[in-house]
Amino acid sequence: MELTLASARALHLAAQGLLNPIQKTACKADVLQCIRQMSALQIDTISVVARSPYLVLWSRLGQYQNAWLDELLAEGAIFEYWSHEACFLPIEDYALYRHQMVSPQGLGWKYNHRWLTENTQQVEHVRQHIQQHGETRSVDFERKSGKAGGWWEWKPEKRSLEVLFTTGELMVARRHNFHRVYDLRERVHPHWSDQRDLPEQLHCQQQQVLKAVKALGIAKASWISDYFRMGKLNPVIQPAQLAQQGLLISLQLADSDQPVYVHPDHEELLHQAYDGALKANTTRILSPFDPVVWDRKRAAELFNFDYKLECYTPEAARRYGYFSLPILRNGNLIARMDAKVHRKTGVFEIKKLHLESDTRVSASLAADVSRSIKDFAQWQQCIEIQLQHCSSQAFFNLLKNKF
Repeated sequence: MELTLASARALHLAAQGLLNPIQKTACKADVLQCIRQMSALQIDTISVVARSPYLVLWSRLGQYQNAWLDELLAEGAIFEYWSHEACFLPIEDYALYRHQMVSPQGLGWKYNHRWLTENTQQVEHVRQHIQQHGETRSVDFERKSGKAGGWWEWKPEKRSLEVLFTTGELMVARRHNFHRVYDLRERVHPHWSDQRDLPEQLHCQQQQVLKAVKALGIAKASWISDYFRMGKLNPVIQPAQLAQQGLLISLQLADSDQPVYVHPDHEELLHQAYDGALKANTTRILSPFDPVVWDRKRAAELFNFDYKLECYTPEAARRYGYFSLPILRNGNLIARMDAKVHRKTGVFEIKKLHLESDTRVSASLAADVSRSIKDFAQWQQCIEIQLQHCSSQAFFNLLKNKF
């Protein structure tokens, strides 16, 4: 079987819940199902428009209540841990991450063994505080140094909380104003037992490979390990080996000599894609941390979309803006929008709207993009949309008439 690039895109978007227009009003169960479908919902705190996890859900569900995500965490239906990065994850996948908690040395800067061993008294102080007083936030400990900043300027209690979280002794019980509230694992996830519930590590890694392929819809071998940041895969769980066992479907992309893989659960979607019956027909605004674009190399290979988040780039060197949001339309990434929500005044400001070079300006394009922007602004409770700059004057004129 050989699949065209357009059909591969459609299969990918179908697996990600981004193929067709939103059909119904979302409920709380849809939020959980959406997280399960992606297998990981990345967390980021930048709130210039909307914090990323809420935006990723909005792209798939439309108007929904942000509080549902917080409630699912507090109820134990999802948990937080390091996956692609810091992520909300389905609680049934806890076992897949437990080996990282027990042996976190491979997590890089997220785990500092030297700091842990040199500050055992400080760590024990935090551990005992939570044991005696229950749920704890970083702000519950007074800063004594007067400094604030990144990892190396965190107060000792904050670093202790993060280390204990990384080793799995603590879990995030809930969030308060998006700040983590920690508690002991046995209180947050009381039914777990390492002796009873923890599978062999290679089995967990195999399940992560299968889940990554399923979440992606279609995947080259080089795309798979990045989804959960697994590093170099054991030869036993390479996708070619899993395909030989019937755990994955192997096929070719047109004009490519590399195989791609599909999860058997998507076999019906695969045949629809092969027959040309899987068509993308919706416009969505995406987060920079959406699974569709978080692997920049994959976005370039699959969508011909050269994407970089420039919030960490000096302002003078930025090309597209501080926090540019990709715009997906009918299976293509057609634009990126640098926007800011002014919550006090209810203004949705579009600082820059850049169309990709192969995007053809038309009235229908303007109608689709403006509708999505209006929906986004409404979700953010903005009553006015201001468009400051557009890479195409013709498109600028079309959009200005719609806002």
